Amino acid sequence: MSRTAISRRSAAAVSIGFVAALILGGCSSSSAAETGSLGSGIGSGVTTSSSALTSDNAAVSAASTLLAQIPIKGRAPKTGYDRALFGTAWTDDVDVEFGHNGCDTRNDILARDLTALTYKDGNRCTVQTGTLEDQYTNTTIAFTRGQDTSSAVQIDHVVALSDAWQKGAQQLDTQTRTNLANDPRNLRAVDGPANQQKSDSDASSWLPPNRGYRCQYVAAQVEVKAAYGLWVTQAEHDTIAGILQDCTGTAPVQPATSPPLVTSKPIVTSAPAAAVTAPFKNCAAAKAAGAAPVRIGDPGYGAHLDGDGDGVACEK
Repeated sequence: MSRTAISRRSAAAVSIGFVAALILGGCSSSSAAETGSLGSGIGSGVTTSSSALTSDNAAVSAASTLLAQIPIKGRAPKTGYDRALFGTAWTDDVDVEFGHNGCDTRNDILARDLTALTYKDGNRCTVQTGTLEDQYTNTTIAFTRGQDTSSAVQIDHVVALSDAWQKGAQQLDTQTRTNLANDPRNLRAVDGPANQQKSDSDASSWLPPNRGYRCQYVAAQVEVKAAYGLWVTQAEHDTIAGILQDCTGTAPVQPATSPPLVTSKPIVTSAPAAAVTAPFKNCAAAKAAGAAPVRIGDPGYGAHLDGDGDGVACEK
């Protein structure tokens, strides 16, 4: 693993521990009767009911604190991205939980997240059937391994690998990227169609339909991005911060001011820009007004100006 990733992990270790408790224990502080076991004892229970929005304030506050430490930048180009850059799919040759246990990562996650498991030909690794209490859709899905049935349950990268590539993973070495792709903290067995719908979206453009799981979902993204030294876009940061605020009913922790957060360009607050009420026609008009870059929520911002959809328009 790269020295950068290791140092960032160390700096965030305490906060990540609290966030992990949130993700595995559930946002809700309600009784254990509302929390279902995820599989064969490899993982803990996860609350999927709407009561998850009544959160463990300490754990969600820790996620909010950790979010404030993650740099905010624009999305880097996807140029050069290839799934193979994150190692062989579902390899067991990783330095994270379940690594080198003799089973591939996909089956490790199925075994963790499904109940009523059976295994193929008595093999201790290959899950043949099981039942998924899906966190993303709050539905129950029967899983049966097979060419026409396996896709009903898919393994989602909570932080999509393409998203990670555009937010810092290009700078990681191959082994660290392989760890990221197989880290159980970043993996969930979920409803196949929901996973396909999400694709490589971040929190600003896709969230689980099950609102009761959103606290845990964004907290998991925060944990993974902090652990691997990745960044968030402004729109992504604001979406996550808003969800964490809804979990606790308190104001989110403000981003640190020392050292300053890294943004794509300095914020410009000129008098002409403040007077704008309608979106600029184009970036040339925004620059002529001294308003570029224009951020989502600022006077003059419009989606037609934001080519990469990161919430910051007219960056160049």
